[in-house]
Amino acid sequence: MKTVFVAGHRGMVGAAIVRNLEKRGGVHIVTRTRNELDLTSQAAVSQFFADNDIDEVYLAAAKVGGIHANNTYPAEFIYENLMIEANIIHAAHVNDVQKLLFLGSSCIYPKLAEQPMTEKALLTGTLEETNEPYAIAKIAGIKLCESYNRQYGRDYRSVMPTNLYGPNDNFHPDNSHVIPALLRRFHEAAQRHDAEVVAWGSGKPMREFLHVYDMAAASVHVMELDEATYDEYTEPMFSHINVGTGVDCTIKELVETVANVTGFKGKIVWDTTKPDGTPRKLMDVSRLKYLGWESTLSLEEGLYQTYGWFVDNISKFRSS
Repeated sequence: MKTVFVAGHRGMVGAAIVRNLEKRGGVHIVTRTRNELDLTSQAAVSQFFADNDIDEVYLAAAKVGGIHANNTYPAEFIYENLMIEANIIHAAHVNDVQKLLFLGSSCIYPKLAEQPMTEKALLTGTLEETNEPYAIAKIAGIKLCESYNRQYGRDYRSVMPTNLYGPNDNFHPDNSHVIPALLRRFHEAAQRHDAEVVAWGSGKPMREFLHVYDMAAASVHVMELDEATYDEYTEPMFSHINVGTGVDCTIKELVETVANVTGFKGKIVWDTTKPDGTPRKLMDVSRLKYLGWESTLSLEEGLYQTYGWFVDNISKFRSS
């Protein structure tokens, strides 16, 4: 039975990966809370790997947040993410862990990348200003994996997900991403019987969303591919793989679906004085399809599932 360390098991993606691995069976899963292991401490991470006979690592631990959080705490986002990935990847190598999967983000691609975005778009243009520190940290993670593979013959892989949502997401009213923020706002508006909800921008930008259950399944699929198959569809300088649905929708369509899912009966008012952001962000997922995986959950189905989880766990969010 192989021993697998899932870093960030209490986060949205890490928790989903743990559930997926538990269902499959045949593995001993090792986890640590933030109080038990400070991943930003090189000494602590090194000692952890020395004390545990780890066979594989899923590196899902990260400091994440929406536009507001990225703008407010740029130093924390770049420092903590750089430290976490550098400490874990290096300690894994030193302790002869041959297999590791690093989870990045679609924000690694240039702000004006050609759509849909292919893996080759990396480092071909200027990043989105609002989350540049976070994106640079994630790019560094990809390059760490590539570099340890090239110099030491490791099998460290990287997956770049599109916008994720699902159970265990952050539903904070200020620091969350678009789907949890909308679900909470429309839920509260429906409960108060508000006459209207104001949405930012024109609603015209297009975005792609992937349920975290699908992300976990894709992560395990990529990790378990034999090396020859994986290498066939990756290139030395573009060794990461996009993970998404390959389908996007307008923000207007998303907002209207969220309103329906939460039972909001009022009017949606669009504040066009607020910025729209990038017109479109769609991932090219052809490489992942060649490797034998496609998403299964539709956006509407995923939103209903996520909203149900939010309502069941609403006591966790009432004070935030």
